[in-house]
Amino acid sequence: MAQISDSMVNPRIEDLLSKVDSRFTLVSLAAQRARQINAYFNQLGEGMGSSVPPQVTSAARKPLSIAFEEIAADKIVPVRIEAVEVVVDADAAAADEAEAE
Repeated sequence: MAQISDSMVNPRIEDLLSKVDSRFTLVSLAAQRARQINAYFNQLGEGMGSSVPPQVTSAARKPLSIAFEEIAADKIVPVRIEAVEVVVDADAAAADEAEAE
């Protein structure tokens, strides 16, 4: 029996947004993973094995749909990289500018 849903996107966008902190994060994460999945499918016949295969069993054929399903299943999670604070010595910067002139 067919499953009736009120949305064209499965999993629902609201469910996906609950897995990440913002829409931007969702778009970035899904796009990056879709590119990885696409690369995996493109190199299948070459025997390289350098790309990670899809982490969920899916009937979807599009890499972005597979990426959304992986995010919904918590197989792909965003990782925040903390910004590294660079301390610039004002005297050293002035000396570098003087040498450049």
